[in-house]
Amino acid sequence: MPSVSHRSETVPLSPFRKLIPYADKAKAAGRHVYHLNIGQPDIKTHPRAVSRFRELDWDVLEYSPSNGIASYRKALTGYYARFGVTLSEDNIMVTTGGSEAILFFMLACLDPGDEIIVPEPFYANYNGYAHIADVRVVAITSHIEDGFSLPSPEAFANKITRRTRAIIITSPNNPTGACYSDEEMDSLAAIVKENDLFLCADEVYREFAYETELRSVLQIPGLEEHAIVIDSVSKRYSATGARVGALVCRNPDILAGVDRFAKLRLSPPGLGQMLSECMLQDDAAYLAGVKDDYRARRDTVYRRLQEMPGVFSYRPGGAFYCFARFPIADSEDFCRWLLEDFEHDGATVMLAPGPGFYATPGLGKSECRIAYVLNVDDLEKAMDCLAAALRVYPGRLVEKVGVL
Repeated sequence: MPSVSHRSETVPLSPFRKLIPYADKAKAAGRHVYHLNIGQPDIKTHPRAVSRFRELDWDVLEYSPSNGIASYRKALTGYYARFGVTLSEDNIMVTTGGSEAILFFMLACLDPGDEIIVPEPFYANYNGYAHIADVRVVAITSHIEDGFSLPSPEAFANKITRRTRAIIITSPNNPTGACYSDEEMDSLAAIVKENDLFLCADEVYREFAYETELRSVLQIPGLEEHAIVIDSVSKRYSATGARVGALVCRNPDILAGVDRFAKLRLSPPGLGQMLSECMLQDDAAYLAGVKDDYRARRDTVYRRLQEMPGVFSYRPGGAFYCFARFPIADSEDFCRWLLEDFEHDGATVMLAPGPGFYATPGLGKSECRIAYVLNVDDLEKAMDCLAAALRVYPGRLVEKVGVL
């Protein structure tokens, strides 16, 4: 029997989805599962855009250009202009979700064996795409005690080797909700310029910064040849199934390299681009309402975590995620137990275990990511489940960790 590739057997599993079989069994047994494990919002996709999309007149769903439909890329330049970024359509490569943009960035900017520095915990699929591209993730640990603020410039400098080619950050951050300040971004800009590196910023949660407006890397002077932005409509407009993202930069060599890969896969999703172009129209009120909704959800989860003995957490500044440290020794076991052995009022809760968001072995074993993607009423019920579970979990530790 022919053997499959080593690559396919060793690619890291998604921490968001590895517990799904347990969740399916819980549902089959009649329990309701509150999904706080994955960033799938329950907010309606931009309703006015959906109405416009349904009225579009088309007869043939043809290939779009490999870099995306021209009118959509033109509309995106208007979106970026809202926060002071001047671009041409040629600076934008439309991709099949932000996921493809991440992979295209790695393939275009790094060779096999090159290194990319990433603050951990980080979006777990970076590991998978790095595996596919045969590049090495070099992690710098950030800490829950200070809300996962960006590590010091010295910490980054100490990780740079002759194989380092890029730094990648996510702000607002998935999985922590941390938002990086102008001072932190300026320190990163100085490092990448001094060491001639790329700075890739995953900005898909840009609209959801709750205390202060964030500066895009595209707004930092002197990074025209260094900065790459990963973007997506998935979370901004609650349209995860549209599968439309973008890689945005001003470096013509990067864009030329990405274009070669884009031509090989022919085109990004046509229907998704048509919907996305509709979503860019008259979106200010929609985005403001969604942001207010997520802020209320954030505050609900933070308040409830504070009330749970032994739980350590913080108030995230953006996105719709937070990490929490629980009085447990093994978050993988805790998350499995929640689905296999626990119920409260006929329900249980699904979280994402912390270790999958770290590259450093042993980290995150007492932590879980919570995605506050449900409405406030459901979040309250989910937190009821979590509080009840922590009171009876057989693996609960005695010591209390406290709450920020």
